Amino acid sequence: MSHLPPRSPPTVPGRASASVPGAAATSDRLPLTALVTTFNEETNIGACLESVGWADELLVVDSFSSDDTCREAAHHTDRILQHPYESPARQKNWALAQARHRWVLILDADERATAELRAEICALLARGPERVAYWIHRRNTFLGREMRHGGWETDRVIRLVDRTHSRYPDVRVHEEMEVDGPVGVLRERLFHHSVRSLEQYGPKMERYSRWWAEERHARGRRATPWTVLSHTLGRFVRMYVLKRGFLDGGHGLLLALLASFSVYQKYAKLWELGLRRGPSR
Repeated sequence: MSHLPPRSPPTVPGRASASVPGAAATSDRLPLTALVTTFNEETNIGACLESVGWADELLVVDSFSSDDTCREAAHHTDRILQHPYESPARQKNWALAQARHRWVLILDADERATAELRAEICALLARGPERVAYWIHRRNTFLGREMRHGGWETDRVIRLVDRTHSRYPDVRVHEEMEVDGPVGVLRERLFHHSVRSLEQYGPKMERYSRWWAEERHARGRRATPWTVLSHTLGRFVRMYVLKRGFLDGGHGLLLALLASFSVYQKYAKLWELGLRRGPSR
């Protein structure tokens, strides 16, 4: 772990001033930590932190970015920690343990909290949460356009949590929070600028497909050429036809093709691992 050199906290409009362990919230509500994990997010981190500047603590956990991510984050918070990256789940679990407050709002750098979501969360923390975690729906954009069909319109994630009851399972792909207790659903949404460019998305898709295939192979799962074909075509038909991705125009078509190619990569890699490594012990 690495702590960046301390600096005087900047003044951020709308941000509560409590920033030391045990400090009380500045309003009649439970204090909140906004947590963001980063790697080379200099173009995103400023707007992300600005959207949650009202939280009582802004915590950035960076995995040793090679760009100006930490410098940009320092304009909004002095709590920037660096920790070696192993997987999304392990990084976030380590980061959750560093939060100064029990309630944590978890964001990725390409996500933004709206004013409406802020009001709903503040009201919830003021009256006292009845659940130990909450689902938040996301409004997802693809190459600059919000996607309203194809399945993306129902996307949701567990992001507001009591960290003493919440933990990510130790997997590398599609990690979803495991919660010890009842889970609620918030009404307002996060903005998620999911894919800004195909050049940016390609390496991520390659990495996640490899992780997925390796984990499934280790569990004894196998694929055949027919498996690769059927799952690839099935994803396209489901997104573009059954879930009406065609209503999003050219963006919907390209997204369905991209998602299908992602499925192709996962199952093709799984098939290849079966050829190279043989039966799993």
